Amino acid sequence: MLLFVGLGNPGIKYTSNRHNIGFMALDQIADRNGFSPWRNKFQAEVSDGVLDGEKVILLKPQTFMNLSGQSVGEAMRFYKLTTSDITVFHDELDIAPGKCRVKMGGGHAGHNGLRSIHQHIGPDYQRIRLGIGHPGHKDRVAQYVLGDFTKTDQNWIDDMLRGIGEGAAKLAANDSAGFINAVTFRMQQNSHNTQKERNKIDAQPQQAQNQATDDRTAIQKLLDKFK
Repeated sequence: MLLFVGLGNPGIKYTSNRHNIGFMALDQIADRNGFSPWRNKFQAEVSDGVLDGEKVILLKPQTFMNLSGQSVGEAMRFYKLTTSDITVFHDELDIAPGKCRVKMGGGHAGHNGLRSIHQHIGPDYQRIRLGIGHPGHKDRVAQYVLGDFTKTDQNWIDDMLRGIGEGAAKLAANDSAGFINAVTFRMQQNSHNTQKERNKIDAQPQQAQNQATDDRTAIQKLLDKFK
C-alpha cells in the first residue's frame, strides 16, 4: 500500500492558489484513474484506488498547510506504513513553472507543509516537486504562493496535471523516470500545439497583405494561371 499526499489549504478561497497545486495533482490522479469518492478521515479528504496493481491512498490534509504533518502521521500509523511508502506532491518555488522533479528525502527549504511533515514522520519520504517559479524577492513569497494562478498559467497547469494523472501508475510502480516522462511528454505536446497556433497567427498578416495588394480582375487572374 502507498500513500500519496497533496499539500494545500482547505476552503474555496484557496482553491486556485499556487500553494494548492498539490491538491490539484491528487484531484487529477483520482479523476483520471477511477478512484473512490472523497471522504473525511485523518483530518483530511481521502480517496483510494489501484495503480499498477498497487493500492494507493490519496490524502489531502484539511488542517491548513502548516499542520499537514498531523494528518499524514495519523494516516501513516493507521495503515502501518513506513516513510518509504509515502509520496508528497507540493509546490516548489525554486523550479520553473511547468517543470516537475522527483526527490527522495532532504530538507524542507522553508516550505511550511514539508516542515510539519518532517516534525511528525521525519524527512525520508519521496517528494514530487511541482514548479511554480519564484516572485523574485523573498518578501513577496507569501503573497505569491497564496495568490491564484493567472489565466496565462492555465495551459501549462492543465497539461502538467494531465501528465501527472497519466503517469501516476508509473510512480506507483517505483518508476520515477517513467512518471517524469509522462509529464514531460504532455508538456511538450502543449508546447508544439502552441507553436503551431503562433505560426498561424504570424501568417495571417502576410495573407491579408497579399489579398489587399492583389487588385487584378477575375478575368486577369484566370488568364495569369495560363501564362
